[in-house]
Amino acid sequence: MLNNVTHADLRVITRYGAQFGDEVGTVLTFPTEYADIQREYPIFFRKDAASGEYHSVALLGFAKNENLFLEQGRWLADYVPGIVVRGPFLIGFQEHDVGGELRQEPMIHVDMDHPRVSHTEGELVFLPKGGNSPYLDHVAQVLRGIHAGLEMSKAMFAAFSELGLIEPVSLDVKLSAEQGYSVVGLHTVDQRKLAALDGASLERLNKAGFLQGAFLVVASMGNVKKLMAMKQRKRAAQVSATAR
Repeated sequence: MLNNVTHADLRVITRYGAQFGDEVGTVLTFPTEYADIQREYPIFFRKDAASGEYHSVALLGFAKNENLFLEQGRWLADYVPGIVVRGPFLIGFQEHDVGGELRQEPMIHVDMDHPRVSHTEGELVFLPKGGNSPYLDHVAQVLRGIHAGLEMSKAMFAAFSELGLIEPVSLDVKLSAEQGYSVVGLHTVDQRKLAALDGASLERLNKAGFLQGAFLVVASMGNVKKLMAMKQRKRAAQVSATAR
């Protein structure tokens, strides 16, 4: 558990790169950040083979270890997914006795084996006198969003499944006559079934806050073309560098 005594000199490296685990084709995302995510990335769903539960992912590239948003330590987007921004931190729970009743209280924990953890470079977690740094306050806000998003996801996917709104999709991307990619295991919102919902179902989704999420997922599909353009630019730059 994070505390300002044990971790007084803790720092976190905030640049991006493969050495920090950022070279991935998808990252988890949550309904609580859909509005920001859909401006930059396509949002898809994946189904866990073991549990059968769905979760949301932002697509970053067309191969398993391809993140088209990475470039020389920078992340080429105005919004970076919360699961990336949180770095080595996560929400854990600790039991507290409140009036004789044991309650699970969320607390910030830190993974000291995470590659972003440092004692010599990066953002300070605590101020010299022990208070939270602005960086830690920001991370705490991100963690609250992730925690709320996990709970919202379960209810949202239950509602989507009940109404038959989730459909599998095969993403076939053709960049040239010689090069193409097929991304499998993805699901999305069935636009035809969404449009055909009756008034009562629409009202129920809207009151729960899930209707906007469905439309944001649909709207995010336009970013697939953006990823294709980014891939083609990187490919052209690699060809040009090789030819020199």
